[in-house]
Amino acid sequence: MTSRDPRAPRVVVLVADGARAHTLASAVAAGHLPAIARLRDGGAMRRVTTVFPSVTGPAYTPFLMGRYPGALGLPGIRWYDRARSATAAPHFSRSYVGPEMAKVDADLDRAAYTMFELSKTSLGALSVISRGLPPSQRIGRSVPFALRAAWTHFRGDVNGWLAIDERIGAQFATRLAKERPAFGFCALTGIDKTSHASGQPSPASLGAMQVVDRLVARIRDDAERDGTWENTHLWIVSDHGHSPVAQHDDLAVAMRAEGVKVRAHPFVLGAGHRVAVMVSGNAMAHVYVDIAARERRPWPELAAQWQWLADWLLERPSVDLLILPLGDKQCEIRARKRGGARIVRERGRWAYRPESGDPLGIGPVDGLDSDDAWDATIRSDYPDALVQALSLAASPRAGDLIVSAARSWDFRAKWEPIPHVSSHGALHRDHMLVPLVLGKVPSRAPRRTVDVMPSALTALGRPIPDGLDGVSFV
Repeated sequence: MTSRDPRAPRVVVLVADGARAHTLASAVAAGHLPAIARLRDGGAMRRVTTVFPSVTGPAYTPFLMGRYPGALGLPGIRWYDRARSATAAPHFSRSYVGPEMAKVDADLDRAAYTMFELSKTSLGALSVISRGLPPSQRIGRSVPFALRAAWTHFRGDVNGWLAIDERIGAQFATRLAKERPAFGFCALTGIDKTSHASGQPSPASLGAMQVVDRLVARIRDDAERDGTWENTHLWIVSDHGHSPVAQHDDLAVAMRAEGVKVRAHPFVLGAGHRVAVMVSGNAMAHVYVDIAARERRPWPELAAQWQWLADWLLERPSVDLLILPLGDKQCEIRARKRGGARIVRERGRWAYRPESGDPLGIGPVDGLDSDDAWDATIRSDYPDALVQALSLAASPRAGDLIVSAARSWDFRAKWEPIPHVSSHGALHRDHMLVPLVLGKVPSRAPRRTVDVMPSALTALGRPIPDGLDGVSFV
C-alpha cells in the first residue's frame, strides 16, 4: 500500500547503531557528514539517553514501542528464563546473537504495541523488532540474507558489514520513494561492528557513519524531487554508544575457577548448574543464582547464601556498579569504595537515598518525576541511572544480581568473531548518551530515546497508547 498524496505526513527513522553522541557530533562539525549537517541545520541535533542495558535489541524497544525493555520482557541480548515461560529444556536460556533473534517478537509483551502495528503503512529494514510488519515489507529478513549475514558475522568481516549497510540502505531508499509508507525504519549496524573491531572514533567507524550520511542524502533528494520533503520527518538516532576496552574479565570463567557450576553462552548445556551468567554488550551482565528455582526472589531473601558472590563481584576491578533487586519499587546499587544507596519509586516518583555511600555521585534526591530524574543525573557519570537501573531491576526476567562494567573493562573474553577493542551495555555515559538528529525543530527538548515512538505517532496524527515511557517532542 502507498500514499500518493505528497501532503500526507511521513516519519522515517534511521538507526545509526552504536554511534556515540559526541563522536557523531564531532564528525558533523568536522565536515565529514554533510547530509546530516544539513538535516541538523533545518531541525536540531540533541544528546539523549538510551536504556539499560545499552545494547542492540533491548535498546530498539524505545524507537518502536516507546517503552523500556525490561518491562516488555527483553532484559538483555542474553537472559536466563527462570520461569520457563519462553524457552525450552534443557538450557532455559536465550541469546539473540544468532538464530534466536527470530524469537524477539514472541518474547515481547503482547499487550504492548509496535509502531508497525499502529501506523497505517510501514517499511522496515534490519529491524530487530518486526511484529506487525508484513513479511513483504521486511528488508533483510529473507533466508538468503540471513545466511549472508551469518557468514559475515562469524568470519568477523567488518568490511562485509559496510557492504551490507550500503545494499540495505539502497533497497530501503528505493522502496521508500516508490511506496511512500507512512512509517519507515532502517537500522544500519556498521558503526557498531567497526567500533567493536577498531574503536570509536576511528577511520573505519567514520566510514560507517558516511554510509548513513549517504542514505540521508538519498532519502532527502528523492523526497525533494517528488514534493514530499516538506511533510517528511527524517530522524537519526542511536541505540547505544561505545567505549574502549583494554581488559576482558570473563565472569563465567572466573566463577568456575571458584568452584561454581555456571551456565553461560555459548555452552549452555549440562547438569548441576547453580548460577547463570548472561552477558550483553559486553559491558553488563545478569547473574542468576539458584537457577533450579522457578520463582525470582528479592535480594534480601538470597543474601544469607549469596552475599559472598555480591562481595566477590564488587572486589573485581572490572565491576563498576552492582545492582541488587529489592522488588518492583526499589533496588540497591553498590560501588567498590563508594558505598551503597537505594533507588526507590513511590507514587510514580523517584528517590535516591545514600546509605553507606553515594555510588552514583549525585547526592540524595527525592520526589522526582521522570524529567526531574533525568535532569538530576544527566551531568553525572551515569545519565538517567535512577530510572534505568530500577526499570531493569524490576523486570521479572532480570538477574538476581546485575553488574555494569568499569571503564576499559568488559565481561567476555572469548567467543567473539570480531575481537572487541570497544564495548557497550553499561550505565556509564559513553554508553548511555546517544545522538538524535531531527529534520524539523522539535516543540520540546527530547530527553530519551523512548520519546521517539510517541513523537512518530504524533507526527502521523495517530493516537498514542496508554502506558508509554516516552513523551512526544513533536
